[in-house]
Amino acid sequence: MLVMVLAMGGVSAQQKNKQSDISRTQQNAGGKKDGKDANAKKGKGGKDAGKKGQKEGGDDADDSKKKKKKKRTEEVVEVVIDSARFACVSIDSMMNHIRELGSSRYEGRLAGTNAYMAAAEYAADMLESYGFGPYEGNWVERFRVETNIIENCKFNSYVDSSSVRIPYVLGKDFVCAGMTGRGYANAPVVFCGYGIDAPAFNEYAHVDAQGKIVLVFSGTPDFLPGSIRQAYSTVKDKAAVAKRHGACALVVIDLGKGYEHEVHGTVFSGGGDHPATFPIVIPHRACGEQFFVGQTLSLQESVDTINALHKPFSFHMRRNFEIDVNATYSPEGVTVNVTALLPGSDDKMRNEILVLGANLDHVGIQGETCLFPGADNNLSGVAAVLEAARLMGTHPDYKPKRSVLVVLFSGGESVQLGSRIFVSNATHKKMEAFLNPVCIGGGDTVLVRGNAQFPLLYGVADSLDRIYTQTMARGYKSYPMGDASPFAYIGIPSLNFVALNGMKRSHKPSDILENINRKAFERNANLFFNVAYELSQGDYQGRTKRSRAFRFDAEESKGKVKFRK
Repeated sequence: MLVMVLAMGGVSAQQKNKQSDISRTQQNAGGKKDGKDANAKKGKGGKDAGKKGQKEGGDDADDSKKKKKKKRTEEVVEVVIDSARFACVSIDSMMNHIRELGSSRYEGRLAGTNAYMAAAEYAADMLESYGFGPYEGNWVERFRVETNIIENCKFNSYVDSSSVRIPYVLGKDFVCAGMTGRGYANAPVVFCGYGIDAPAFNEYAHVDAQGKIVLVFSGTPDFLPGSIRQAYSTVKDKAAVAKRHGACALVVIDLGKGYEHEVHGTVFSGGGDHPATFPIVIPHRACGEQFFVGQTLSLQESVDTINALHKPFSFHMRRNFEIDVNATYSPEGVTVNVTALLPGSDDKMRNEILVLGANLDHVGIQGETCLFPGADNNLSGVAAVLEAARLMGTHPDYKPKRSVLVVLFSGGESVQLGSRIFVSNATHKKMEAFLNPVCIGGGDTVLVRGNAQFPLLYGVADSLDRIYTQTMARGYKSYPMGDASPFAYIGIPSLNFVALNGMKRSHKPSDILENINRKAFERNANLFFNVAYELSQGDYQGRTKRSRAFRFDAEESKGKVKFRK
């Protein structure tokens, strides 16, 4: 059906417009050949031959021209449409990577742990088996990252000292904040809304938090000014306020959409100092609703009252909490980005580099049973990158002319720390583009982010999708995000591939291999590979001279990297 459309001209017009982006080298080779033959015939026969043909051949000559023209059109279709590229990736190969890296052996791949290092070694071994070698002499790029290993946690609730304690289950009812402090707390509970202590909105003004465990909601109310919302948005922001008012622990009910009945694991808890001896636990909403039974208002009534009055509504609860957290914190855990290079086959273009990358780290494990496998987020992206590497490194039909650099980042859960550090250290002048698959193991369609900043690169993906995969969501103006942001910042054309209506189990214990949508994953990964392969052939030229001249310094302080022009 697609060949018929092309023959009729439906896609031929687009093919003509996108010739610089889609198989331009092969098409031009065919075009030059046809042109050379036509000129040769014209030179030998000249005008006389043309007239003779008209006299002797008449309609037969016209039919011959039509046949030749038709033949050339069909030849272009055969060159552009490579049937193997409709489904070139191996879903089984990718699922095997997710099955391995998502297993308990790697303990959720928390950056700064031995388990993450084992995952990095697995990835490097795979890349070496595909024919890749170390990048600039190194398989890995080492750096420091803030690491907090949560060994165990107990969380109980009771009304008074004589009542039976209600135990909550780690991983089922609650989790610890990624950067929780360690320690024991057993005290009455005071509810302080969203935990805000601002002159215009002070939720601690009419309660006494001294020696208490403070209970708050996640996030901030929409009606507050942006400056206040930003200052109290993170768990560490709320913990700092509670500590300042004398609290001994903090409980943050997760009101995030999609986390009403399942816990949400994170690493990043906000900026500022680590609350070393201040425990922080995060129950999901359904668990949090139990705390309000028999209280002044229910959980939903408390939310509605604050939003309706635009005023604080805090109160002492007729309830006690008991919290016991054992965690080991390191401000300078050692972690690595995995870096591997496949030299291009073309002597000139091998000095140009296509970068494929995804974050390998995740949020780890809490206790012995609360495991966050991160199958979709982002092992689906890692598996797609490894599959692209396998095809380019071992398949004779997909040999890249440009060099291909694979980077599997650590510190992705710490505000893309690994990506920022890599960009700050790498020789980026030769990098032509960066492609980043993110959570592509499901969804209805794929949003390719970056069209607003890099329309030419986006056009390559758009054209290939129309031919091969038909999976892209269109009509969105978007910029690169996440691990692609540092690349885009210095002018390297970058795209994210993100599943729309996917990520429903992101950062949940249920983000497991069995919940990957094989059909959607294969389709999404195929789009990613098709774009990567096309770029590896050298037709795309999207870097600007200005971006190649970019200079910056990187400041590294407490696990953070800031860019300065």
